[in-house]
Amino acid sequence: CAIEGFMATLGGQVALWSLVVLAVERYIVVCKPMGSFKFTSTHAIAGIVFTWIMAMSCAAPPLFGWSRYIPEGLQCSCGPDYYTLNPDYNNESYVMYMFICHFSVPVFLIFFTYGSLVCTVKAAAAQQQDSASTQKAEKEVTRMVILMVLGFLVAWTPYASYAAYIFMNKGVAFTAQSMAVPAFFSKTS
Repeated sequence: CAIEGFMATLGGQVALWSLVVLAVERYIVVCKPMGSFKFTSTHAIAGIVFTWIMAMSCAAPPLFGWSRYIPEGLQCSCGPDYYTLNPDYNNESYVMYMFICHFSVPVFLIFFTYGSLVCTVKAAAAQQQDSASTQKAEKEVTRMVILMVLGFLVAWTPYASYAAYIFMNKGVAFTAQSMAVPAFFSKTS
């Protein structure tokens, strides 16, 4: 169970932090907060390394005693323990860490970068109102941003919300089926 939970969490976090790295990369290229900046293979490697470090910093702690992996939902997959009351595993601090560092921060970064991207493209389109290609690019970027953010939210919000609800309402009754649906969404991201 620990290995399956670790691999599922690691895979989900790699996907999540890859979205963040892509969002930041698009932000830097389009919005130019650092002036004219050229991405190189070194930057791509740094993005990959960062993604894996962040994913490991979320998935590995339960293997070493900070929380644990247990069967969840319909008992056919494993995930972090965010609902038991056992203080021996320090579940509360781990869940807070996960919610802040591995959900709230990525959500903020994705919204900030893609929001800035849309504003920058709209401003460029307003300056070049006659250009059909600029208007088309604006529509494509806006559509891409909306789809990326919606995809992220559909995949992760049910799981994070359900985990937060159970965490904040210790001892609340819940069914295996009600846990399985949010876990399914996050694991298919």
